[in-house]
Amino acid sequence: MSALFTLTGAVPHDPEIEAWFAQGDALRMMVSPWYEKLRASGDGVCEILHDGYPTVCLSGAAFAYVGAFKAHANVGFFHGVDLPDPDGLLQGTGKRMRHVKLSFGRKVDEAALDALIAAAYRDIENRLAEPLR
Repeated sequence: MSALFTLTGAVPHDPEIEAWFAQGDALRMMVSPWYEKLRASGDGVCEILHDGYPTVCLSGAAFAYVGAFKAHANVGFFHGVDLPDPDGLLQGTGKRMRHVKLSFGRKVDEAALDALIAAAYRDIENRLAEPLR
């Protein structure tokens, strides 16, 4: 498994993230329910606004984020390359990260995205439990 991406300053509930969603544009609203699921994905989840995007962490290790762009929104996973994705939702070609793209007029497989969120939380728990190399 790859090294953890850690962030300092994550808290249980970050008011900056509330302000990010309060801007009210439609793409932020589209991704809001998915962020709520990330927040509720397991015990000890904290959050931080990282590089301008709401990001969730466990013990400081980032595992997912949401982003809103010009024509789409993303639910992204820092270790997405290692997540099981039998429905083929994950996109991207980076070394570690993958994302699910959300856009108007395109229905997302909610059960599959729920499964990815649960898998990302389990994955970060496992990474944190591994001895340091």
